[in-house]
Amino acid sequence: MIFTAENILMVGSVLIFSGILISKTGYRFGIPTLLLFLLVGMGFGSDGLGLQFNSASDAQFIGMMALSIILFSGGMDTKYSDIKPVLTPGIVLSTAGVLLTTLLTGVFIFYISNWNQTNINLTLMCSLLLAATMSSTDSASVFNLLRSQRMNLKQNLRPMLELESGSNDPVAYMLTIVLIQVISSGSSPDFLLIIKDLLVQFFFGGVIGYAMGRFSVWLINRINLSNSSLYPILLLSLLFITFTITDQLKGNAYLAVYIMGVILGNTRLAFRKEISTFMNGLTWLFQIVIFITLGLLVNPHEMLDITAVGLLIGVFMILVARPLSVFLCLLPFRNITNKGRLFVSWVGLRGATPIIFATYPVLAEIDGSQQLFNIVFFITLLSLIIQGMSITRAAKFLHLDLPAPKEGNEFGVELPEEIDTQLNDLTLTAEMLEEKDTLAEMQLPKGTLVMLVKRGNEFLIPNGQMKLQPGDKLLLISENKNKSAD
Repeated sequence: MIFTAENILMVGSVLIFSGILISKTGYRFGIPTLLLFLLVGMGFGSDGLGLQFNSASDAQFIGMMALSIILFSGGMDTKYSDIKPVLTPGIVLSTAGVLLTTLLTGVFIFYISNWNQTNINLTLMCSLLLAATMSSTDSASVFNLLRSQRMNLKQNLRPMLELESGSNDPVAYMLTIVLIQVISSGSSPDFLLIIKDLLVQFFFGGVIGYAMGRFSVWLINRINLSNSSLYPILLLSLLFITFTITDQLKGNAYLAVYIMGVILGNTRLAFRKEISTFMNGLTWLFQIVIFITLGLLVNPHEMLDITAVGLLIGVFMILVARPLSVFLCLLPFRNITNKGRLFVSWVGLRGATPIIFATYPVLAEIDGSQQLFNIVFFITLLSLIIQGMSITRAAKFLHLDLPAPKEGNEFGVELPEEIDTQLNDLTLTAEMLEEKDTLAEMQLPKGTLVMLVKRGNEFLIPNGQMKLQPGDKLLLISENKNKSAD
């Protein structure tokens, strides 16, 4: 069956519907949700139910949109207060870590390509290109696993992992593009030119991302739209404008949208609730779409020829290249223990990003690019199965896990960001009510009021003479500390 204008809506809906139902069952067994979406695409593809999708350019376009939204959304969820203590090690991992992983893996691939037992024969530059496409941790997979499982980790490891995964994709992208240009030119690499290209990409990506982030905040806070639902759509248009302008100026568009997201996530923003809800839903949709699309793109029977070499490279990356890169990069940071470094090494997840990057050599018609694509896809599956299914157990085994932080309140009440207050809930016990059992008698902190009382499934409007009972939940509103201090 081939995709047409008449059936694409129906087929696409069935794929997404099937993926969501299957992921609900697989989640109970600890299977990463995004892995299941990838398997759904493979199951419906050419070697499964027969859906024919073989356009690397379409997959790359969908992947470009998906990755830009995922990185932007991840940036919006990144708080300065969380990443400040781990900013330096996170940046070192996302830059030097990617370069070390590329170098170590590329040399290993070049070494084994000369073995008679393997069926690949790659030059050193092609080996480095293959390694570069897989050198970054996948932002979609890392964000999804850490947040869907509500993982909380010691030593500030969670914000460091999220910072690394959000900021190292642009570095891997730059390496991939530069190496493709070198291979396509057929000349020996000019390292000065390579460094210049990398600096140009970093400069324009950083400057445009920051400028558009500030402009977006200014515009959203000042423009007066008739419908609040238009604000997230306006922001989405600004996101794609940022991506396109940066790409046209030869900057790193993925870095730009990530920085743009960080700016918006750490600045007072009107209609934040509506924007966050919209972006979270859109991120999930594009994660599902891109993993299913990539699953459809691959022909599983073609991976049989590269299974042995894929296992060799995958195991080397998981057990040697990633751990060695992490330990070397984190060596100066004494506050991160060896257990912490070992866990960071294990969260070297591959996912949609390496597969998307692997389509660039295919479209550039690099010799053996289809074989490179199949190897990347195989290693991604291997990583999601081995590492993705064991991250929670690894954190517990290394005694790095913490109780999940409480989010929101049990009343489901949220206040606009413009109101400089905090909402908390308090459950009353018998000891609290031994002498004082009315609101008027309770000594609440200055600047704190009781908004609602929840008794069982009933919500009560409080007054000073209300008789309180053990088990009652109070919704408290209070001034922010810095405001009350003034």
